[in-house]
Amino acid sequence: MSTLLLRLAAPLQSWGSNSKFETRTTEKMPTKSGVIGMLASALGWTRNADLTRLAALKFGVRADREGENITDFHIARTQKGKDSYLTYRHYLSDAVFLAGVEGDEEVIKELEIALHNPCFPLFLGRRSCPPTLPIVIGVRQTSLEKALREELPICENDAPYMRIQIETDDPGAGMMQDVPISFDPQKRVYGYRKVKEFYAEVHQKEAEHDVMAELG
Repeated sequence: MSTLLLRLAAPLQSWGSNSKFETRTTEKMPTKSGVIGMLASALGWTRNADLTRLAALKFGVRADREGENITDFHIARTQKGKDSYLTYRHYLSDAVFLAGVEGDEEVIKELEIALHNPCFPLFLGRRSCPPTLPIVIGVRQTSLEKALREELPICENDAPYMRIQIETDDPGAGMMQDVPISFDPQKRVYGYRKVKEFYAEVHQKEAEHDVMAELG
């Protein structure tokens, strides 16, 4: 199996898993549905595409920088346009994540090429959150968990341990409704996956992270 490692960094990210109506929350880590959506965009898939091949990939993420949760609000109007109301949007500010997908080498290579030459614009959870570059770190010929444990930090971080969240078959693991089955705007459907979360020691290296560098 091969693992494709991704750098998910931007001034703002937002990874909703159960957000509805006026309050749109964000998870503390990138979601599988959000990252699969980004991969589908890179491949040029439409919203009614069959997601089976991407949903089957094993997904995991490491928080190299946890970021800060901030809240913004927007004034929206009803469909008839007569009344207005407030909507609250939650974001992760200045967060940096090492994400990975594990699968067959052929699929992983196809995704790596697509991310270097995306068909559609890429964003980190919401259209208002474009990623900074580079996104692709590389392909590792190892398991996803081993890659997340062994990859050197991708930004400055003095913490000896980093949070890792990864899919698992462990019977006691928590459940998340975060497996994309359909992105069709008329009928979005998400299945469940088991997730374990833990802290792992990560070897340190000198690195610098300028959150605004790619916006200059």
